[in-house]
Amino acid sequence: MQAWRLPVLLLCFLLLAGCLVSFTEQIVPGEAAPIPLLGEWSRRNEWGEQLALEIRQAGPDHYRAHQYQEGADDGQALLQAEFTVARHGRRWYLSAGLPDDLGGGFLILGFELTAQNELVLYNLEPARIRQALERGALAGKPIATGGGPGVRVLSPLDRVFAYLDDPAHSDVFSEVARYQRVGQ
Repeated sequence: MQAWRLPVLLLCFLLLAGCLVSFTEQIVPGEAAPIPLLGEWSRRNEWGEQLALEIRQAGPDHYRAHQYQEGADDGQALLQAEFTVARHGRRWYLSAGLPDDLGGGFLILGFELTAQNELVLYNLEPARIRQALERGALAGKPIATGGGPGVRVLSPLDRVFAYLDDPAHSDVFSEVARYQRVGQ
């Protein structure tokens, strides 16, 4: 992989994965992830390179994801994140801390495990969240990040999940990555 691509890839993944929408609270550990989430996944990125994703348990109700380019000699992770999960309504969510240069706070992504052995990740659309803030459905404020302007949601998580679980707000999610189970 060319040297300039690593930071661009990481920034693109984080931006697409919803880091422009951050939260003051992390999903509280206490719920186990669905067992099929654990293991090895693979997908082809925007440059046609094969990426591998390993998800392992990192402690009680904590998980660690390592993404790296398949076949890379150095085996260096392109992305490493520790996260927690929760199920609300019919949806699963994961939550991970964000570095200060990306606004700090916590990221929340939706995910689904399909019958076709796929792991699909969904981010929250910043424009839709801004609209929710303007209408008063959620409380928050604009923030500046190393990746551009962002939104910090200040509402408590029970209010956030009530908003996200409402079928009328399903357009707040967009797919950002689709992985296939390795070895199946």
